[in-house]
Amino acid sequence: MERHCENGAAVAHYLKNHPKVDKVYWVGFEDHPNHHIAAQQMRGFGGMISFTLKDDRMEAAMSLLKKTELFALAESLGGVESLIGHPATMTHGSIPREERIKNGLVDSLIRLSVGIEHIDDLIADLEQAIG
Repeated sequence: MERHCENGAAVAHYLKNHPKVDKVYWVGFEDHPNHHIAAQQMRGFGGMISFTLKDDRMEAAMSLLKKTELFALAESLGGVESLIGHPATMTHGSIPREERIKNGLVDSLIRLSVGIEHIDDLIADLEQAIG
């Protein structure tokens, strides 16, 4: 769990500072709407992260998903390995696009379950995939 939380924090901060990333959703950020609850309940903030791209197109998200090498494409919340998912075409694929967008689930939203691999390898994989 320590490695999961450490890697999650590092990936969240990396994404927040990436010029091609629009928004990063991670409960460890103080501006997250549920940060205060998480801070009371948790010793670390985990590695569940969602983010959107500035290029908010389905094609941009799909391109990123195809390029990851360590992050495996899956709908699962994961175990110790890092996973990547695209809610618009996976978990929420049956919801009409207009309804998804209205509820904040945009075309470029990507979900990560950050595992315990070496952080340098995870960051390098995201860097080459995002471009």
